[in-house]
Amino acid sequence: MSEYDIHRLAGDSDLSDAFDVRRDVFVDEQNVSADEEWDGRDEQSAHVVAYEDDYPVGTARLRTPDNGVAKIERVAVRKPYREHGIGRLLMDALEADARDRSCSQILLHAQTAVETFYEKRGYERTSDVFDEAGISHVKMRKRLD
Repeated sequence: MSEYDIHRLAGDSDLSDAFDVRRDVFVDEQNVSADEEWDGRDEQSAHVVAYEDDYPVGTARLRTPDNGVAKIERVAVRKPYREHGIGRLLMDALEADARDRSCSQILLHAQTAVETFYEKRGYERTSDVFDEAGISHVKMRKRLD
């Protein structure tokens, strides 16, 4: 198994590596419209990018839309790198960031195809299935200690 490095980036950083991963996963693979993917919230988010050597293989972002509440969004891992633990590393980094921001809970919208990934990380479903960007999702929440 390869080693992956997780880099933390502020919204005003060069986000091109994060955007490349998101374009591959969401726009090209899952047919999400570019207008929906680039929602104008990247500058107010903290980002993490996973690298194998110098190649970006995964990314995710964290926002704190409400005091004490974090929202994890845009979790993406390039197809050849899935099932290698990269999603777990990205989530670990953003959950630590949420704790550092004194957040008591994390919210996210999970694609139903990967709902069990989040359940294994302690997230619980809080909604019925809904459509977001043409993909079935559920709202999930995790309380932080």
